[in-house]
Amino acid sequence: MHANSAEKKSKLTFWIIVSMVLGFAVGLFIFYNTQSSFHVAFSKNIKLLGTIFIRLVQMIISPLVFSTLVVGIAKLGDLKAVGRVGGKAMLWFITASLASLLIGLLLVNFFEPGKAIIIQHADEKGLEDLINKTQEFSVSKFIEHVIPRSVFEAMASNEILQLVIFSIFFGVATAAIGEKAKPIIKALDIFSEIILKMVGYVMNFAPLGVFGTIAAVVAKNGPGIFKFYGVYFLYFLIGIAILWIILYTVGLMILRKRMPELLKAIRNPLLIAFSTTSSEAVFPKLTYELERFGCKDKIVSFILPLGYSFNLDGSMMYMTFASLSIAQIYGIDLPIATQLTMLLVLMLTSKGIAGVPRASLVVVLATCAMFKIPPEGVALILPIDHFCDMFRSATNVLGNALATTVVSKWEGELTPAIVDEI
Repeated sequence: MHANSAEKKSKLTFWIIVSMVLGFAVGLFIFYNTQSSFHVAFSKNIKLLGTIFIRLVQMIISPLVFSTLVVGIAKLGDLKAVGRVGGKAMLWFITASLASLLIGLLLVNFFEPGKAIIIQHADEKGLEDLINKTQEFSVSKFIEHVIPRSVFEAMASNEILQLVIFSIFFGVATAAIGEKAKPIIKALDIFSEIILKMVGYVMNFAPLGVFGTIAAVVAKNGPGIFKFYGVYFLYFLIGIAILWIILYTVGLMILRKRMPELLKAIRNPLLIAFSTTSSEAVFPKLTYELERFGCKDKIVSFILPLGYSFNLDGSMMYMTFASLSIAQIYGIDLPIATQLTMLLVLMLTSKGIAGVPRASLVVVLATCAMFKIPPEGVALILPIDHFCDMFRSATNVLGNALATTVVSKWEGELTPAIVDEI
C-alpha cells in the first residue's frame, strides 16, 4: 500500500515538474513575442487554472480540520488520566513547535527570499487595500478571528482558527462523554478518511494549477521566478540545518551518549521518509525501532501518534517560512506584531491534519487567506515543494523519535537497546 502511494506521489511530482517546465516555456514565449497589453490579458486568463486548483483545496480545508482534530482529541480519552506523560509530552511539543515556527520567521525576515521576485498585482488599488487591511490587524480583530459566532459561518468562510476552537471544545466534550460518544468518533474517523481520499483527488489537479500559475507569472513578469526558486530552496535548507542542530544539541543534553545511538537506530525510517516524502509511511517501522531502542511500548503507543498531530518540527518551520515568503513575493509588508500573531495562529491551525498529503501547503493556504495574502502564491511554491517536503518529512521523523525517547527518559522508562544476537 505504501509502495503504491509512493508511486502515485512520484507520478504527481513528475507531472508537476512537467507542468512547471511547460508553464515556464509558454510564459517566456508570450513575454518575448507579444505586447505588454497581451501579457496582462493572457496572464489573467491562464491564471484561472491556478484559481480552480486553489478553490478545490479551500473546499476541503474546513471539513478536514474539523474531522481530524475532533477525532485526534477524542481518542486521547480522559485528559486527566493521561497524567504526567501527557503533560510532559505537550510541554515538549509546544516548545519544539514554537522554536520551529520562530526559526522560519527569523530566517524569512533575515534573508527575505520572497524579494528574489516581486510580482506586481494586476489591481494596484486592490493590492493597496490588501496591505492596509493586513497592517490594521489588531488584538481586537484577532479575538474576532478566534471566537466563532457560528461554526457554520466559520466553515463557509474558511475561518480556520474559529473552526479549531470549536473542534477543541467538541473533541474534549466528546471524550468526556465516554462510551456513548464512540459512534460519533467512529463516524468522524470514517468521514476524515473520506476527506483524505478527496485530498488525493484534488491534488491530481495540481499540475494544471502549477501550469496556469507559472505561465501567468512568467508571461507578465519575465523569467526572474527561477531565481526565486534557487534562493527559496537554499534558505529553506539553512533553516532545516539549524533545526537539526538544535534538536541534536537538546537531545545530546538529555540523552547524552545515547543520542548518536538514537540517530543510528532510526536511520532507516529517516531515509524512507526522505525518499517518499511521507513521515506517516514510516510510522510502523519507527514504532518498532524505538521499542528496540529501549522505549517502553506504552510510552511509544501514546507519544508517537500524538506527535504525528502535534509535533511536526520540519513542517512547522516551513509554514512560517512559506507564508511570509509569499507575502514578500506580493510586496506585502507584515509588521512584527502581525507576524507573531501569525506564528500563534499556525501553532493552532497546524494541529490535527498531519496525515494529509502536502499538509503544510493546506495550512499555509488557510493562513494566507486569514492574513489577506494572495492564495495563488501557494501555487507558485508548489513546484519546489516536493524537494522541501523530503527534508521536512525526515525532520518530522527525527522530532517525533526524539520526543518519544526524551519523555521515556524523563519517566525513567528508557532501557538499554535490544542487541541482535548473531
